[in-house]
Amino acid sequence: MKKIICFIVLVGIAAGSFMAGSWYTRPTNPGPAPAPLASADDAGAAMPGGVKVNPEKQQMIGVRVEEAQRKGTTHTLRTFGRVAVDENQVYRLIAPAEGWIIDLQGGATGTLVAKDQVLSSFYNVELTSSQQSFFFALTTLERYKASNVSEAQMNTAQLQLRAAENGLKALGMGEAQIRELEKARKPAPGIEFRSPVAGVVLSRNIFPNQRLERNVELYRIADLSRVWILADVYEYEADYFQPDQLVRVTLSHGKKTYQARISRAVPLFNTATQTLKVRLEVKNPGYALKPDMLVDVEFPVQLPPAITVPVDAVLDTGSKQTVFVEQGRGYFEPRQVETGWRLGDRIEIKKGLSAGERVVVSGAFLLDSESRMELAAAGMSGGFSKDPVCGPEVSIRKAEKVGRKSVYRGKTYYFSSDECRERFLKNPESYLQ
Repeated sequence: MKKIICFIVLVGIAAGSFMAGSWYTRPTNPGPAPAPLASADDAGAAMPGGVKVNPEKQQMIGVRVEEAQRKGTTHTLRTFGRVAVDENQVYRLIAPAEGWIIDLQGGATGTLVAKDQVLSSFYNVELTSSQQSFFFALTTLERYKASNVSEAQMNTAQLQLRAAENGLKALGMGEAQIRELEKARKPAPGIEFRSPVAGVVLSRNIFPNQRLERNVELYRIADLSRVWILADVYEYEADYFQPDQLVRVTLSHGKKTYQARISRAVPLFNTATQTLKVRLEVKNPGYALKPDMLVDVEFPVQLPPAITVPVDAVLDTGSKQTVFVEQGRGYFEPRQVETGWRLGDRIEIKKGLSAGERVVVSGAFLLDSESRMELAAAGMSGGFSKDPVCGPEVSIRKAEKVGRKSVYRGKTYYFSSDECRERFLKNPESYLQ
């Protein structure tokens, strides 16, 4: 029993000595713990919104980077167009007088017709008397030419013949039929409607024995040797096209190509498709291009040298455009940029990026989500401070984490890199001024 008591006493004495020694050696004022030193992997960690992604995670989320390039751009802008009739090549045959159709010789809608081809004829009650006046004026003029008459009589005969011809024209008789009457000296049964041009009949509003009213459209004929092509382009693309510029037009089956020219007409805006209609003019031998046919259009575009990145590299929120720039060792910095033109899969960067910098072109959306979380965390844990040496905004939380700070005259300053901090330590007054 005495041995057990002695053992307990000895243990108590040893424990008391240990506690007394610990209390004695513990400093009364330990002071602040030393700030952690930044490692090589922490380069750029203090930038606001910057994120670090290790190689394994980059591969998992599909992060891919590409250099921003400064060079001239040659691009082929492709769109589709619709063949339309040239409005300057459309002819309408209008009933010049009352009457009725006595002969219909063809010219159905969609058929090809030749110039001066007879399409139909109609009769008018004044046709007989007008032809008799024409024949009488012809006979009189010929008789005067064969006899020795005065110049005044000859002029009168010529005026009578011209008046008779005008009477026939007023009824709708064309120059070709009048010359035939002059040659045959035989009355025609009706006034002929002839095609004024070689082309295609777009519409026909006439049938046998039809009663005609004055000024009614009977035929609409288009000369398709030259047609229009209306190409749809977006509003921001319209600046790339110049009047008289040559473009390539290909039929949908791809077997035949044409060279078209951009018209000087102002492009019209289509509210339904939210696109501009650019008018092209093209020759159409063989009438292969028919109205309302769809074709492929290729616009060649050449732009001066500029810094460009893939379109997927730019995150556009409407109010600002952002890219993620690779800083090395897995760090990516969000950078606000100003964009310019956009063609195909490339977009111009006017401000905020230099040629040769590497930007994220795939996976930027996931980095943006991570960056927003970092910014939110920084805002809740101290916000941001401006680097007095290098200038950019610095996340206080991240700068604290990697030790990029310095206390001078009672105020704490934060830095975006170790180099900026070292420059400050050598001569703080020069930067604070």
